[in-house]
Amino acid sequence: SGSRKKVGMSHNSSVTAMDFEAQTEINGLFNKMKTYMKPSSGEWRVPDPNVALSRSPEKHCRLQALKASLNAVKNQLSDKNVQVWHQHTNSTNRAGKVMAAVRSAANAEVCTQAWCKFYEILGTFDLLPAEALRSGELNTVHLCEAPGAFVTALNHYLKTAESTRYCDWSWAANTLNPYHEANGGGTTIADDRLIANTLPWWFFGSDNTGDITTQKYLLELRAFVANMRRVDVVTADGSFDCQENPDEQEALVGLHYCEATAALLLLHPGGSFVLKMFTLYEHSSVCLLYLLSCCFASVSVFKPATSKAGNSEVYVVCLSYNGKEAVRPLLSKLIRNYGPRLADREALFPSSVIPETFQKQHEEVCLHFHTLQVETITENLQLFEGMRPEQRQRLDLIRDRTAQEYLQRFQVSFLPRSRWVSRNTVTPACCVAPVGRPLNLKSQTGSFNERKTLNSLSWRDRILRGRHAAWIQSHCAEAAGAACVLEGPPSVCQVDSWYRVVGAALPAVRNSPFCEVGLLNRLNEALMGADVDWTRVPPCGSCHGAPAASVLADVAGLWKPLEGQCLVFGDRSAWGPCEGHLGNVSLRFSAAPSFPEGGSAGLHDGDPRYQRRLLTCLVRSLQTLGSGDALLLPVFSALTRVTAAAVLCLHVCFRWLTFRCPPPSGAVGALLLCGGFCPPAAGRILPVLTDLLDCMARLEGEADAPQVLQFVPMEELLSRGLSEFLHSLNTEIVQQKLHRLMQ
Repeated sequence: SGSRKKVGMSHNSSVTAMDFEAQTEINGLFNKMKTYMKPSSGEWRVPDPNVALSRSPEKHCRLQALKASLNAVKNQLSDKNVQVWHQHTNSTNRAGKVMAAVRSAANAEVCTQAWCKFYEILGTFDLLPAEALRSGELNTVHLCEAPGAFVTALNHYLKTAESTRYCDWSWAANTLNPYHEANGGGTTIADDRLIANTLPWWFFGSDNTGDITTQKYLLELRAFVANMRRVDVVTADGSFDCQENPDEQEALVGLHYCEATAALLLLHPGGSFVLKMFTLYEHSSVCLLYLLSCCFASVSVFKPATSKAGNSEVYVVCLSYNGKEAVRPLLSKLIRNYGPRLADREALFPSSVIPETFQKQHEEVCLHFHTLQVETITENLQLFEGMRPEQRQRLDLIRDRTAQEYLQRFQVSFLPRSRWVSRNTVTPACCVAPVGRPLNLKSQTGSFNERKTLNSLSWRDRILRGRHAAWIQSHCAEAAGAACVLEGPPSVCQVDSWYRVVGAALPAVRNSPFCEVGLLNRLNEALMGADVDWTRVPPCGSCHGAPAASVLADVAGLWKPLEGQCLVFGDRSAWGPCEGHLGNVSLRFSAAPSFPEGGSAGLHDGDPRYQRRLLTCLVRSLQTLGSGDALLLPVFSALTRVTAAAVLCLHVCFRWLTFRCPPPSGAVGALLLCGGFCPPAAGRILPVLTDLLDCMARLEGEADAPQVLQFVPMEELLSRGLSEFLHSLNTEIVQQKLHRLMQ
């Protein structure tokens, strides 16, 4: 291909027959590519917009035969235990040692499989436009980019390659916001290692979701990058979790049309586009590849050596964009019809306008990658039955040699941490792991067939067979939280830099940076199956929470000196007889923040009415407490950014903060114990909270009202001490809720 870079070949001319055979296979790993060759007749042209999106999708018989053939081979994996199979395919993966070699040799930031794949693309294609390199200014946009490995790989390449070392690089990135509570399921990547430390470079849109499949977001993204003189490169690494429906992976990723439309809208003439795709058998893929071939000088389908050979993943690498002028009328139509169902019900083009020369080449591309994938799966199935010592020896040789070849071929060199994109000033949510929290267990276990059977069971039976079962069923011997004490106030709290984020109202809380997502998923499954009203769910008779007297004794133990007042939000009947446990300290009572009637249990603490009630109690506390006083405040949970920020406010205003779960009242949730009130800190926080409550009150009165989603920067909410406290708090609350539902 004329678009290929010149790379070094074998480094040893005198090799044995086995070495020669191994080197030939290794060279083949780095050359899995097909490039569409445009006819000199110029017949590959952007079709008339009038024929676009006007016909039903068609079937291509030869491509569908390839799809059926591939699915027949994949079906042989349905009875394989997923963890055992992955372990086996990892051991046979020729490039399986590359990532470890890169980590060792290069000190690469966010070194994932995606890092290795993109670095390979950068080393194989002239992806960075010559005009940008000549001018010394490079601007890139990265779509569906979480956790950010394409960004860090490009940074590594720019700062270590001789030709790009002094290039002035600006970047912007998009992804589904890992901090937006309504984002969840198999679409949102929770790994925020880079995001937490580079938030200003990530654009999540006015609704704060980061959903690139909405027209409003697309136009806002264009405005966000308008300060770039030109956009030189767009990458799009989006995909969905299709492991439970693998034969329809291509149909599930209608996202690709949105990514391609965004690239055609943003790119400067001469720019490059990299798009991750999977199998290319459907009419939608034929149309999209044809459109890209009309819009770019060169289009190649590339399977990096570091992409597992048994999966369907490929990268479409498009070089030298012709510019918007040639595609403008069609692009306008794509933007008008933009959305998650773009080109789903109507085909982008009818087959009649796609030249036969293109369709024939596309079939050859599909056959090439079909053959490679089937060969790999077939070999893995054979080796799964048993591997001879000489086969293992040869595999180990090729795996070692492939890692060496990767480092040499792409000239991977060391980059000091001081030159990373992120300086790691914030501990990301994905790195927080409080003691006792079940973490980092693979969500998928058993075979595909076993998981299908499991999904047909009731929520209760799924939990009983799940990895959290024993923990959820264990009864509470004493109130949890006693060992979790957050000492304050924090050394740094930039109240003046706090700002509000208002976005679309939350339909549910599917995701939280302050709770293990697998655990939250189990609770949401249970809530959907149980149709819960928490005010009517009785406490578990076998659980023993700490009594009120014990809680007050704990407060007294942490409270030095023991004087002043303790404001208790809750029913006096649970506390009154115990007042003497605090000596001369007076208990003052006020109504607790209640969960709204008719509120959705799946909203957890995301209901704006509950948030407003909680913050009203918080403001009342800060207005009436004196120096050194204490506060007992029940919370339903702290899964959302708003309630997490309320806990931060308490951390700022009190010398210590702990919790008890379940609370003495027997209600669902936890009781926050706060002591050593600091009035000066409260004086800084109060204006922020009163303005926030005014904003919430205004929004609550509007039809289809948006919601306050955040009022403290994520960097502060993710600070290690607070984040660990919130994880511990939410883990105990979720366990308590699931336990009560199971009873």
